Amino acid sequence: MGSQSKRSSILLPLAVLALPAWSGVAAQSQASDPNIVVNGMQPQEAVPTTPGPDVKGTITARSGSKMKVTADDGTSTVIVINDATKVKAASGFLGSSKKLGAEALLNGIPVTVKTLKAADGSLVASQISFKNADLKTANMIRNGTNQRFEEQAAATEALRGRMGDIDQYNIKNTTNVFFDTGKAQLSAQAKAELCEAAAAAENTNNALLLVVGYTDSVGSEEYNQTLSEKRAGSVINYLQQACHWKPYRMLTPTGMAEADPMASNDTPEGKAQNRRVSVNVLVSKGLDGL
Repeated sequence: MGSQSKRSSILLPLAVLALPAWSGVAAQSQASDPNIVVNGMQPQEAVPTTPGPDVKGTITARSGSKMKVTADDGTSTVIVINDATKVKAASGFLGSSKKLGAEALLNGIPVTVKTLKAADGSLVASQISFKNADLKTANMIRNGTNQRFEEQAAATEALRGRMGDIDQYNIKNTTNVFFDTGKAQLSAQAKAELCEAAAAAENTNNALLLVVGYTDSVGSEEYNQTLSEKRAGSVINYLQQACHWKPYRMLTPTGMAEADPMASNDTPEGKAQNRRVSVNVLVSKGLDGL
């Protein structure tokens, strides 16, 4: 009896030691069996964990998952927003806050952003906070604007200016189309060039078009002003109707008559260059580079 008890006490640890090896074989067998589902944690993508700087300023641009925050000294920081970003609006005497979605991040809101630094050096927002009163003001401004630009919320802000100050835009490209003397009709070549320009501009993020008409020096100032406006109108219509450029991405056209000539009006060749419409591809300086 004592011998049997002693033998059992020896075999038991051996069995326990053998169990992990058996379990590994069983697990391997299960994993190779297509009829057995093994539940487990999937590897997660790496997320930024290195603390970044706190950024304070005003939201001046939004494009996709990025926003630009401009500080009081004029310096700008591009920050990435992801699903883990917490958006909070503080209100009330004690500063109670409520959680919001990224859609609340409107241009013009002063914000404080806590960031994390990603491996590529970009900054990712971990928390964005602002005052609820500033959100209400931004909503009032947005709701009071008749023209909507749903495809690109950041470009809506640029569109509101309606070219109040050309210095607020970067000219990315210009296409000139030319006209016969006293005419506002588009040639076949001009039509082809306009659609090519529109297609190229479509590939430029947040691009808007500014169309400006010109004339040579033949005719009175009043006549040339009207003619330059008609030429700009012809280009606008063709861009929208034939080239399918969307109207809300078009800034107010301008007729400049014989101002700003490309060449001298003293020669027929120079006059031919001045009878033109310039199609300028513009991007707001606040959005350029996003």
